[in-house]
Amino acid sequence: MLLGAVLVLLLLGGAGPASAHAALRGTDPEDGTVLKSAPRRLTLTFTESVGLLDDSVRILRPDGRRLSVDDARHAPEGDATARVTLPRGLEQGTYTVAWRVVSADSHPVSGAFTFSVGKPSPAPAAPDLRTEDPATAALHKIARYLAYLGAALLIGTAAFVALCRPPDTTALRTLLLAGWWTLLVTTLALLVLRAPYETGEGPAAALDPSSLTRTLATRPGLALLARLALLLGAAAYLVRQHRAAADPVRQHRPHRDLVGAALAIGLALTWAAAEHASAGIQVPVAMTSSVLHLLATTVWLGGLTALLVLLFRSPVPLPGHTVVRFSRLAFASVTVLVVTGVYQSWRGLGSWNALTDTTYGRLLVLKLAAVALLLAAAGLSRRWTARAAGLRPAAAREKTRIPALAGAQRPAAPEEPSPAPEGPSLAPEQPLPPPPDARVLRRSVLAEVAVGVAVLVITTVLTGTLPGRAEAEAAQQPQPTSGTSVTTVPFDVGTPGGTGKVQITLDPGRIGENSVQAVVYGADGGFSTVPELRVSFTLPSEDIGPLDANLTDRGGYWATSDVNLPLPGTWTMKVTVRVSEVDQVSESVSVQVR
Repeated sequence: MLLGAVLVLLLLGGAGPASAHAALRGTDPEDGTVLKSAPRRLTLTFTESVGLLDDSVRILRPDGRRLSVDDARHAPEGDATARVTLPRGLEQGTYTVAWRVVSADSHPVSGAFTFSVGKPSPAPAAPDLRTEDPATAALHKIARYLAYLGAALLIGTAAFVALCRPPDTTALRTLLLAGWWTLLVTTLALLVLRAPYETGEGPAAALDPSSLTRTLATRPGLALLARLALLLGAAAYLVRQHRAAADPVRQHRPHRDLVGAALAIGLALTWAAAEHASAGIQVPVAMTSSVLHLLATTVWLGGLTALLVLLFRSPVPLPGHTVVRFSRLAFASVTVLVVTGVYQSWRGLGSWNALTDTTYGRLLVLKLAAVALLLAAAGLSRRWTARAAGLRPAAAREKTRIPALAGAQRPAAPEEPSPAPEGPSLAPEQPLPPPPDARVLRRSVLAEVAVGVAVLVITTVLTGTLPGRAEAEAAQQPQPTSGTSVTTVPFDVGTPGGTGKVQITLDPGRIGENSVQAVVYGADGGFSTVPELRVSFTLPSEDIGPLDANLTDRGGYWATSDVNLPLPGTWTMKVTVRVSEVDQVSESVSVQVR
């Protein structure tokens, strides 16, 4: 209950714009360009395929009024584009484009940029980015986490019953029902919240019938619908399992286990088809890895919960063979987790630097630390389980029931030993050690479950975070620039006290008239006066410049208001600082002019 309360506070308190897999690769017209004539089309290109909303692209006129355009469509180049046709006769000035799309991994992403026709407007309209509604975002995140938790309880407990074969599953029925109902309710919630989550509206927008219709036409909506159908099949499977549990003749039929496995794989596919695995590189391999990773997680963590319930609430002593079987099952699950986790980490990160330089990488490190803690607790449980397995040879262990872990009496020794076979004598069997203290095993498994809940929380956040590979790819693309740029240029003339820095502000950072203000700081970080400060601009690509800014001393700072930069591009700003009659130094930096 404490972990659940912390989770709710974390999600409600940290609701913000969702991270997504898709990133804007480029626009046509490019951000900040000034065109001689009005374009006929506007195209946005992304790093992966995106889904378009009814109002994905909105364009504001120079006076702030909405420009009437048709809904965005994909360009012939592919689904990684969004294109709108512009009306003829656009007036001169700066146009603001606000966009919002849904990336292939189901997360919405938004942004804005500007372009000008003829000449820039003195005051372009501020864009409305339509970020997420906090209530919708919080409800959606909670539903996603609880869906993972429900899957772990449902699939993990069912696998524990089928593969570990506890003698009495009465205590696990509540766990199965809790998992099924949790997954059903959260799936319905995700289906209803899908439309307002994509559009950034409040939860009330879910009441619009057209929203649900639109959701069911998307891939995430179809995946959630398929999950509902599979849950109905899972309900029928659980009913049959319950009836079979009361009839020893019908127990442990292989075909029934195959049906359960098929349902579990189908449920895992509904996640893989709508999240990170469905987008990016190597999609078939990634989806297979994602399904195996999710199944291994649910079998391990759900099985741990089932084992914990039996250790505390089972009406009959828990036999050692059940614990030993789960120990082997957990070891296999961990092996699958390691293999698939390494692959998914490589696919999501792309480089070692992304581990520390991206949010995705830092979350992954946190998850790895939590998993390491989980493995440490699991190692303790496994040592106690090994004691329960005993040291008898395999043939002897098949004939002798392992003592119960929860205080059951040890089986009586056979009255007469079997006659020894002729031939060489066999070494005597080692006696079975006393059963381990069940309280220690309970505490260890409880610790595993608690850390497992934390791992699920981190995993939920991780699946909604921009992967490091995508973030690095987006960072390599030209980024929109702000209107006003502030550049700090350090200098060192090579004499005592001849170090410092110059802070230069270029406003508005567009073609045409600009103002420049420069402040000089000394080595101690305080304001400093210098005899002379010169700034010039050069555009190497067009062989323009140097253009002297002609700064004048304004009594504490240097400034000018009439620097004319005729073309957009990456300009070289050269700063010359003279600190004495003979000591001066020049430094150059690049500045972006829109």
